[in-house]
Amino acid sequence: MKIIVDAMGGDNAPQAIVQGALDAHKKHGVDILLVGRAADVLRAVEACGEKTLPAGVELKDASEVVEIADDPATAFKMKKDSSLTVGLNLLKAGEGDAFVSAGSTGALLSGATLLVKRIRGIRRAAMGPVIPTFGGRAVLCDCGANAECTPEYLLQFAYLGNYYAKRVLGVEKPRVALLNIGAEEEKGDTLRHETYALLQAASEAGRLRFTGNIEASDVMMGGADVVVADGFTGNVMLKSLEGTGKFLLKELKKMFLSSTKTKLAAALVKSDMADMKKLLDPSEIGGTPFLGISKPVIKAHGSSDARAICNAVLRAKEYAESGFIADIEANIDVMKLERTLERTAEKI
Repeated sequence: MKIIVDAMGGDNAPQAIVQGALDAHKKHGVDILLVGRAADVLRAVEACGEKTLPAGVELKDASEVVEIADDPATAFKMKKDSSLTVGLNLLKAGEGDAFVSAGSTGALLSGATLLVKRIRGIRRAAMGPVIPTFGGRAVLCDCGANAECTPEYLLQFAYLGNYYAKRVLGVEKPRVALLNIGAEEEKGDTLRHETYALLQAASEAGRLRFTGNIEASDVMMGGADVVVADGFTGNVMLKSLEGTGKFLLKELKKMFLSSTKTKLAAALVKSDMADMKKLLDPSEIGGTPFLGISKPVIKAHGSSDARAICNAVLRAKEYAESGFIADIEANIDVMKLERTLERTAEKI
């Protein structure tokens, strides 16, 4: 298994990226292909305590870097020798099994769509982060790749999340729910109403386990394994979750340091607090896949540290090994709106 890593993407590149990639190589047994400015990458390797590239770690020189100020829609074209563009082309050419980048989300999505390409029949790729819930985890699809959506996009997001939950999270029959302002069927706008009908038809046909609408609060209580949303709504939910987690941890820390009594209590629950912090820490997940792209592309957070990159490489390995893409390719016919409408009409 070889993972291509954009060594120049992200706020802490290249040092944190290189460190995380080397850690992943040691911990998870994957080969690494670092892509970036050779001199900068080699200096980062030396700073990690390695005199030369370890066996199983390669370097591909790329002279340019996609900056945050670059137009995300055209950056990968304008900078053809950037670490992002070179890395995606290496993935396309089969030089690696997956690509990880903490660089510009927009540029990575545009490049993945136009260079690596979507799975044939998929209308839009979606970001599918795994979020913690009470007693488990859930796939949120989409969380930012598509701010404006059609019912067909959301129907496909449901299938993408469904197969991802099966293959990567190990959920045998994922509960698929539509994120909405209320649980009742009539709640929401036209997009939600039309999507609800499509998901209900897919459920009645036995292709999805659709459980209806779901509110954000019920998502966190474990009410679904797959949460379907347009990218705008999903992103608001994801950022709210991240902010709530940070707020909660800071408030708990303040409470435990407020008196001698609470400090003693903190000592007693230290290990439990560490587990809770780990649960709410985005770095533990590491990265989010672009579901629907024909080969595994993982987006790590722009502020990723070495631990986050190490975990992002692990996510890439799991994704590449899961068989998810083969599942989508094999079932693409039932994911197309025209086929869904035809079968719904036949039942009527």
